[in-house]
Amino acid sequence: MDIDLTTVTVLTILFVSSLVRAIFGFGNALIAMPLLAMTALGMQAATPIVALIATVMSFVIIVKDWRIIDLRGTWRLLAATVFGIPLGLLLLTGPFEKAGKLLLATVIVGFSLYSLLRPRIAAFTQEWAAYPFGFIAGILGSAYNSNGPPIVIYGTIRRWSPDRFRANLQGYFFPANLIIIAGHAMGGLWTPTVGWYFLLSLPIILLSILLGNALARLIPQGQFDRLVHIILVMIGTLLFVRTIAA
Repeated sequence: MDIDLTTVTVLTILFVSSLVRAIFGFGNALIAMPLLAMTALGMQAATPIVALIATVMSFVIIVKDWRIIDLRGTWRLLAATVFGIPLGLLLLTGPFEKAGKLLLATVIVGFSLYSLLRPRIAAFTQEWAAYPFGFIAGILGSAYNSNGPPIVIYGTIRRWSPDRFRANLQGYFFPANLIIIAGHAMGGLWTPTVGWYFLLSLPIILLSILLGNALARLIPQGQFDRLVHIILVMIGTLLFVRTIAA
């Protein structure tokens, strides 16, 4: 395949979104998916590409932070995620692309507004809360790689410390993504286009990890996090409006 304008656009989106993931531990799909949905790539190609990249990035982070991962806090999420994945694949591969884009835009805007407004949520100590959050994450993850928002909200109500928060996210994301990409493979979503873009993205993913680790120590996280979510609100709103108008 030739490197054309679409390829340059896709790789740029993947680099920026991966840089955000390298800094905060999540967020690449929230940025990449709505932007890729507005390119010629399409949702069915964008979803497995972003899932493969997220798996690579989770592995790199988990190698570094595996000692502080709370497996007791993540296995229930993973168990529930398995049951949500088939529903997400049905949503992605069925005749629901327009509805899917609207759902994706709604999730992104809703989560970003939640992150900006920071409502006070009572701590929740019951372990069973992991099951509904994990199930919803499985649906959103397999369809749109957007399993981050329900897991982040779950970590918030469980009062995970910042270090454990980042590590537990990867402790969930890596095995969950392995299951999700296996589902994509069985669903016939691994195509030559997906493989081509994934291979092209590997050098920029490595660059984003190196750069992200450096920026994480220099950028005031609260300020940068706020700016990212403001941008996400605009991106999600744009995707919603363009999908309605199409």
